[in-house]
Amino acid sequence: MPDATPTERGDFLLYGASGYTGELIARRVAGAGLRPVLAGRRADAIVPLARELGLPHRVASLDDAASLDAAITAIGSDHPLVLNCAGPFAHTARQVADACLWRRAHYLDITGEMAVFEAMAARSGEAERAGVMLLPGVGFDVVPSDCLAAHVARRLPSATRLVIAIQGIGRLSRGTALTSIENIGAGGAVRRAGRIVRVPAAWKTRTVDFGGGRPVRVTTMPWGDVSTAYHSTGIPNVEVYMTVPAGMRRVMRYGRFVLPLLASPPVQRWLVDRVRRGPAGPTADQRVRGRSRFWAEASDENGARAAARLLAPEGYELTVRTAVECVRRVLRGEARPGFQTPSRAFGADLVLAIDGVTREDVT
Repeated sequence: MPDATPTERGDFLLYGASGYTGELIARRVAGAGLRPVLAGRRADAIVPLARELGLPHRVASLDDAASLDAAITAIGSDHPLVLNCAGPFAHTARQVADACLWRRAHYLDITGEMAVFEAMAARSGEAERAGVMLLPGVGFDVVPSDCLAAHVARRLPSATRLVIAIQGIGRLSRGTALTSIENIGAGGAVRRAGRIVRVPAAWKTRTVDFGGGRPVRVTTMPWGDVSTAYHSTGIPNVEVYMTVPAGMRRVMRYGRFVLPLLASPPVQRWLVDRVRRGPAGPTADQRVRGRSRFWAEASDENGARAAARLLAPEGYELTVRTAVECVRRVLRGEARPGFQTPSRAFGADLVLAIDGVTREDVT
């Protein structure tokens, strides 16, 4: 099928547009006055979607640097923007970021993978010299939690410890599930004295009041904020907790010796096959009805504390809204060169610009 012609320009490049979340974003921006160039590696997925939405497209493989470079040049801007929605991002972020740095294009993605955040942070100087912003994590991972962390940190500038908790992870998309499978044997992670350290799976539990009527039990998880919260706030000790079913928590805790088996190639292939044969992600009704909740507390060595909580839409719906908001801001020229987190790029109140989000300080 024919590719986009050189005259078919767009506002930004949406890579991975035919994936579950990429397509949600494509459909949202197509009806909101933006004109992305839809891109991906499979013509049979990208071309029909582009034709349906009346948008330009490019077929570009991450194994073909020239095709990715050509896709970025299809953006009608002297300082273009790429939003990468193709996960797992451990396999895509470096290649897309390489192309962005070469073409001096700003890079955004919707990852929640710690390793990707840390890899992008290590390239901050390179991005600054190119005049390019590297902004991973503009979705559910990690806009709401990052902004909440930055909010409590500014309320307590002396903070040395930060705890973040998340409630509301429902049905996963295929891409998110595949990322989880890849990392199933890695255990947990926290930040101590500024360094990310590995801990056992389900290392600690505690209760958190998300504002839903009664405290909820949460468990440590190696969420993206273990990386980003430190870059956003400078707080050296960070733990991230999530609500997980009691049965899953027991498996994580008492099945630690089984986790390496789950990471073995035969089991990985079986799990991947199960995911690929399952639903693409939450239904439209689940996205509309779902809610997510966040809680964060900063504390210092003298026992002072500052806490707040956040109520927001369902995770994938929230990702669409936050990603589109960040894209709009970059297109308006709000881009700081170098590695950024959402709150560093746009402030702790960025999340309050999203419909359906409310924040409450906890006394």
